[in-house]
Amino acid sequence: MSRGKQLSGAVLTIAAFFAWLGVSSRSAIAQEQIQIDARAQTTPFPHFWEEMFGSGRAILTLRESYRDDLRAVKKVADFRYVRFHAILHDEVGVYNEDEHGNPVYNFSYVDQIYDGLLKNGVKPFIEISFMPKKLAFNPDALHPFWYKQNVSPPKSMELWDGLMTHFAQHLVDRYGIDEVAAWYFEVWNEPNIDFWNGIPRQKSYFELYAHTARDLKAVSPRLRVGGPATAAAAWVGDFLKYTAANNVPVDFVSTHGYADDTVEDLFGTSEDIPMDDRVCRAVAKVQGEIKASSTPTLPLFWTEWNVQGMNESRDTIFVGPALANTIRQCDGDVQMLSFWTFSDVFEEGGPIAQPFEGEFGLRAKGGINKPSYYAYGLLHQLGDERIADSSKDIIVTKKANGSLSIAVWNLVDPDKKGSTRQIYLSFLGVPPSSQVTIQRVDDDHGNVLPKYAAMGKPLDPTPDQVEQLNRETALPPAQAAKLQDSKLDLTLTPNALVLVEIHP
Repeated sequence: MSRGKQLSGAVLTIAAFFAWLGVSSRSAIAQEQIQIDARAQTTPFPHFWEEMFGSGRAILTLRESYRDDLRAVKKVADFRYVRFHAILHDEVGVYNEDEHGNPVYNFSYVDQIYDGLLKNGVKPFIEISFMPKKLAFNPDALHPFWYKQNVSPPKSMELWDGLMTHFAQHLVDRYGIDEVAAWYFEVWNEPNIDFWNGIPRQKSYFELYAHTARDLKAVSPRLRVGGPATAAAAWVGDFLKYTAANNVPVDFVSTHGYADDTVEDLFGTSEDIPMDDRVCRAVAKVQGEIKASSTPTLPLFWTEWNVQGMNESRDTIFVGPALANTIRQCDGDVQMLSFWTFSDVFEEGGPIAQPFEGEFGLRAKGGINKPSYYAYGLLHQLGDERIADSSKDIIVTKKANGSLSIAVWNLVDPDKKGSTRQIYLSFLGVPPSSQVTIQRVDDDHGNVLPKYAAMGKPLDPTPDQVEQLNRETALPPAQAAKLQDSKLDLTLTPNALVLVEIHP
């Protein structure tokens, strides 16, 4: 309820009721008028932004806090895949050698990791990384992340081939080929930067990819493998030229790009491209490279992305409209857009000391729901067919039962102040008697930061405090409204995200 107030049993006036909802009366002057024709042609609108989420590293999945967050996010987004680093890290114990230098494989923790995902209704999107030290060309090639993964090439491609073959065969033996064929295997993570120190960097990665892809396909041609999993949308054109020229299997293209990646890194130019536009501009660039290749129909999986992180914005209501805007722009160009990450159970810089440090996840330390958690819940309710609209502030969708689900937002960047806006919706082909419901994430709905401040910002919230914060920020049931002459006027404060549903 707005500012913690609840509706009494008293009858509200129409004006007061709509003001409480954030819906102004018809006499208000709208800043933007949008016409929606419910009879217009639709196009498929798969929920590509919630098919997959990223998370920290493999060993974290064995923690109850990780699994609690996974279950909570699955309730609002119902994602199908999760991706994480370091399934081959020594802490997982996959690879060792005996006194004669012969490989010794141990998949005990691997089984527990993947069993836990499957038990909770999520499949692995396997990032094959990083290098076991006993297999590393340089055992001291450690990345500066807190968990010190090894980023060296293998000392022997023959030993690497053996590990890949045994790894894949074990998965098929344990889970069955029908199950594992529904997973994905991505070779390494961001080899174009300091996660890979092969020399020369690109050539040595392509060699690693070729060996890995052929190893997996030798176990079963049904296993799906791809790459190059690069940072900042790099190498895709070169990668596809290499795989085509050398007859190397590739089932999908994967790469990364964040809203606050630089324009130079993403595009190699000095153009003035707003952060809000960079991810989908990069997606379109890569999609063009795929279409120009000899394999123009390969699916594109954007296996890491997030909104810009300045001013700890990833803990704020900004994420909702920034996410919606990215969905609007990227629709049709990407098959999966994997938000990094679903949880702040995350240790790249070491254990997180306190909630709300601007980390990536939808849930803060202790399992506290951020505004982004609730925003994903609203956008999950969008339909599977989209009605085109030229406005930058709206996504109009239709469900199989004929109802409309409409996301509307007021995006204001973290370094800007912004102002309240009014968006005036006018409907065609919608019966005047249609039921209307409204939900929102804004300063007063789903926003945990004021509640956390009022609690005194505890560094280590107790379970009772976490429960209180989640209870106080839980979105209320969708509120009923009415169309007036087939029109609806919405008042949106800065970074408000609103879901309107029209039920004929």
